[in-house]
Amino acid sequence: MTDPNTEQLIERFVGALRPVVPLISVWAHGSLAGGDYQPGRSDLDLIAVVGRPCTEAEERRLGELHQALVGGVACASKLHCGYPAVTEVDDPGHRHLTWAHEELMRRPVTPVTRRELHDFGRVLYGPPPAGVLPPVTDGQLADFVVQDLENFWLPALDHPEWWTRDIWIDLGLLTLARAATTLRDGRLITKADALGVLTEMGAPADVVEDIRQRRYGVPAPVTEQWITRRAELALTFLRSGIRQVVLNGGVSR
Repeated sequence: MTDPNTEQLIERFVGALRPVVPLISVWAHGSLAGGDYQPGRSDLDLIAVVGRPCTEAEERRLGELHQALVGGVACASKLHCGYPAVTEVDDPGHRHLTWAHEELMRRPVTPVTRRELHDFGRVLYGPPPAGVLPPVTDGQLADFVVQDLENFWLPALDHPEWWTRDIWIDLGLLTLARAATTLRDGRLITKADALGVLTEMGAPADVVEDIRQRRYGVPAPVTEQWITRRAELALTFLRSGIRQVVLNGGVSR
């Protein structure tokens, strides 16, 4: 599921964490744990549970640790890690210290991440999620998915300039397909599976293939005309698709 460079990075990272914070567990989620990891393309999504909230000095040392990795290890820029304290993991809305996109911030460990960890999380250090992290009910998962579509993705459609970027095309369409599947039958699916769901949902074939090649193939050079056309196709599909999925799935269970 990974490659030697990724495994070496993970081993180095976990080893470097232990003297910096009161470490309890380190887990992988996302594609690294779910079997869809693409070396050099996928993010490394990790959670490091600590015994108490980090001090200011520990936060500073964590930032320095991550910056050193980014400066010296291939693919370290894609390593993201949340640092929830074991005393705070019961609250899915609590914003924990997190390293992502090469900076420290605070954000929650979402119900989707929690469900991934329980269903197929990869243990890198310490006890597994089942003994530390409260489970996520189907209703909690569904409510979060609907709120994410309503509160983040629908408003994002009002910014067409964002959708000329690959990252918005990829995440927007794949998130919709994965949300639709979760709301329909409670499953979490990989990005590879989501491409098939997009086809079933009637997504523009050219846009789906564009995403597929960027993640799994060799993307061809693109023109400004295609970037503009791709954004138009994606926005038209997402406007109707998100509303339909929210309408069908927005009831707590």
